[in-house]
Amino acid sequence: MIDILGKRYLFFGISLVIIITGMVLLIVGGGLPFSIDFTGGSLLELRITEGSMPNTEDVVALFEDYGVTDLQVKTSTDTLIIQSQYIPDDERAVIIKGINDEFSISTEVLSADSVGPAIGSEVASRAAQAVGVAALGVIIYITFAFRGIAHATRFGVCAIVAMLHDVLIVVSVSAIGGTFLGWQFDSLTLTALLTVIGFSVQDKIVVFDRIRENTSIHRKISFEKLANHSIVQTLGRSINTQLMTSEFMLLALALLGGVTLREFAIILLVGLLSGTYSSIFIAAPILVIWENKEWETWFKKESAIA
Repeated sequence: MIDILGKRYLFFGISLVIIITGMVLLIVGGGLPFSIDFTGGSLLELRITEGSMPNTEDVVALFEDYGVTDLQVKTSTDTLIIQSQYIPDDERAVIIKGINDEFSISTEVLSADSVGPAIGSEVASRAAQAVGVAALGVIIYITFAFRGIAHATRFGVCAIVAMLHDVLIVVSVSAIGGTFLGWQFDSLTLTALLTVIGFSVQDKIVVFDRIRENTSIHRKISFEKLANHSIVQTLGRSINTQLMTSEFMLLALALLGGVTLREFAIILLVGLLSGTYSSIFIAAPILVIWENKEWETWFKKESAIA
């Protein structure tokens, strides 16, 4: 049998490396700036129909000539995405004409949006409230569904802890992308994060339910062996379901979906992988540590070694 739980601290260490790296970049380097969805501003997406793509520096300089200094510019093969401070519609039309004339190109406006920061704050607040209510609901549901076994509440708490692990992984990867690739936290990032939370909890309930079923079947083995056996039984289902239904599609979207959806696809891809990973290597191991009260021996082992 594959001994997954025997290496649980190694798996914890892998997650901690990713999370700590992302948190350091987030706190020290400002690795994940907010987009206009939360800060307010304008977003302009242009497709170049004639001519070649101008240099990013030249586009920034042109906007500065029009008095727009706070902006970010992204480019792909034929698409120019410009995020800036709020620009009125009449000024935006003048700037677009200036881009065409300055760089001798023709462009098609794919989108031109403006948003106020109050909208973003309200959405973020409601999303946080929804996650909090959902987390409480998961604990109550699992406690009720697992009421036939001892310490049923632990299953719900461990599922929420593992869900928070997935959230931190997504935020950390986003912070790394924000530092090195210029990613921003926008409404699509928030959508990906909420989707990851939903998938994460679902997968963990499947693993925990198998542990619950095996509790009444394998009564004479230790809880750690029972949990490891349950994980191995669900291993194929967890991996195959995610790969076949989600990961391949998201990988194709990340590679071929264009610059607009690339960040969303990558974040969702990483988040769903993290959800599968935590269901196998984080949630059940935390449950075993709690069941065995291993924290009581951590410092004793260090003292004995000393």
